[in-house]
Amino acid sequence: MTRDPGSVVAGYDGSAEAAAAVRWAARYAWAAKRPLHVVHCSLWPLLTRHLGPVPGVSGSGLEQSAQAVLDEGMAQAVAEVQGVGIRSSLVHGLPAQLLVDMSAGEHLLVVGSRGLGGFLGLLVGSVSLELAAAAACPVAVIRQDAHPQGPVLAAVDAAGSPSALADACGLAVAWQAPLKVVHVHHEPSGHFRAARRPGPDPEQVLNAALAHAASLAPSVPVQGTLVRDHSVPHGILGAAGGARIVVVGSQGSGILRETIGSTAHAVLHRAPGPVLVSRHG
Repeated sequence: MTRDPGSVVAGYDGSAEAAAAVRWAARYAWAAKRPLHVVHCSLWPLLTRHLGPVPGVSGSGLEQSAQAVLDEGMAQAVAEVQGVGIRSSLVHGLPAQLLVDMSAGEHLLVVGSRGLGGFLGLLVGSVSLELAAAAACPVAVIRQDAHPQGPVLAAVDAAGSPSALADACGLAVAWQAPLKVVHVHHEPSGHFRAARRPGPDPEQVLNAALAHAASLAPSVPVQGTLVRDHSVPHGILGAAGGARIVVVGSQGSGILRETIGSTAHAVLHRAPGPVLVSRHG
């Protein structure tokens, strides 16, 4: 399968969350001047061989049903923006595996976030989480887009999170949106505070990130915020009010660092709006 280099790839499964993701992807593709590729992954060939139409029933059959879902996703994108090159693909197999394979060489992978309501409604779906941990390009997980005119928030760690900062700068420039750079200085509570090892000066970390951001995105306003908190994810989410998207790095020092950093994992689960996990290669 050939792909447009640097496309925005949006996964669509017919759900309301996926529809929101496709519409978001279409708007971003227009702003970033990138082609959009809408993909539907059909599981039916894994479950049955009977994909063809029912004799005498026009438009029936599982393959036709899968194509109808894809066509619906395309219609969502076309209705959202004009002037974007849009194409679609119907593929067969496990969505996470297929989309990870398709992410190689692409600009951005966009998927919806699916929950179960109530407390569990805060959790991202397993496919979204797997993509955030394994894709070869940045992954945007879309919940409600409550602040479409808000700033892009980039969360940087003690190393400056250069990939996440660069991705956040790219979003801000495409949208011509303000960029807010946040560094959370982890301050353990209680007896853990005394055992804390000294690290880089947090103000120097933030100032270096701001200087880097200004060089990458000179056309947008950049501001910085230093947060001191006992929990890095809590600090990020506390600073994210009004942000149109939160950008985090994919790696970390937590127990999940071989897949996705514990900070990114927590932010994905708890952020009320879109989150971009910065992945490259």
